Amino acid sequence: MEELASIRENNMSLLFNTIAQIKPVDQSLAPAIQHKLDNLTKPQGSLGRLEELALQYALIKQTLEPKLEHKLVMVVAADHGVADEGVSAFPKEVTAQMVRNFLQNGAGINVLARHTGTRVVVVDIGVAEEINTSHPALRNCKVALGTKNMVQGPAMTKAQAVSAIETGIRLVEKESGQGLDILATGEMGIANTTASSAITTVMTGRSIREVTGRGTGIDDTGWQRKASVIKKAIRVNRPRAEDTLDVLSKVGGLEIACLAGVILGGAAHNIPVVVDGFISGAAALIAYGLCPAAKDYMIASHCSVEIGHRVILKYLGLNPLMDLSLRLGEGTGAVLGINLVEAGVKIMTQMASFESAKVSQSI
Repeated sequence: MEELASIRENNMSLLFNTIAQIKPVDQSLAPAIQHKLDNLTKPQGSLGRLEELALQYALIKQTLEPKLEHKLVMVVAADHGVADEGVSAFPKEVTAQMVRNFLQNGAGINVLARHTGTRVVVVDIGVAEEINTSHPALRNCKVALGTKNMVQGPAMTKAQAVSAIETGIRLVEKESGQGLDILATGEMGIANTTASSAITTVMTGRSIREVTGRGTGIDDTGWQRKASVIKKAIRVNRPRAEDTLDVLSKVGGLEIACLAGVILGGAAHNIPVVVDGFISGAAALIAYGLCPAAKDYMIASHCSVEIGHRVILKYLGLNPLMDLSLRLGEGTGAVLGINLVEAGVKIMTQMASFESAKVSQSI
């Protein structure tokens, strides 16, 4: 692959080695896992998607006795220079304010993470101001003070994009060494739906109108401005769909890059990654563009209200678990998705078989 060769030639060793480590999930255990599911005390397939989740999880872990105990959501935050174009209903200062809210356990993701027993890690990959705290949940990994305004040129350098991806990989490596069974992706960044729409239109070939939603709740005039900004950014930067790093660096975001690294890191360590909404979906597009085999490790938690998210899910061939009209981000849908994966695993490992329960399978 031309892109992989370029990564190697440019001495991006961690990214190259991680991609090389990711293999399609071995399917050889599938018949045995399916046999176990089919012989639980229920009609075959009667628990639907929960059984599918159990199968996918057990295949990733390569075991008939999977465990799911250590759950983590990584909420990655960064600012976007394109916010200066008035594409969001909120000022960019909200990014830093919400990071502090995450650390004070006051946000939606904190509530739902507690509900599902999921640990929250907050990553500052590019917030435009310093978050001066030694909070144990904060990972200060700042690559830059946000991206540049992509209507005036590339959002970031390719080196910055790779640094953010590799930061995501390193974060997963560190957490996996301490015990990690499943990951969820989350994000925070004012104007990040603009960057996600730009990535989506370039990577999928769909029109700007088909992939651009209202983000934080902009009105019709705001939506027209947002679509115009995306069109201008693409015209100015001319990102090449066949070069994923080119797309990411020119019209992407630092949190999107870092989350792509989280997904790749999860895949490299046989950790299922529950992908949240639209921005996480854009990160999944980037991860898939860099390494198609990473898709085997992705689970789509839900379908966002953002219209571009449906385009991403269809392009990647991912079937979301829920449609709750969510559009918050932060990983809120993803931690609910973890709950469903855990339910499927418990069905597989805790439910009695026909034989053990002495229940007849047929008349």
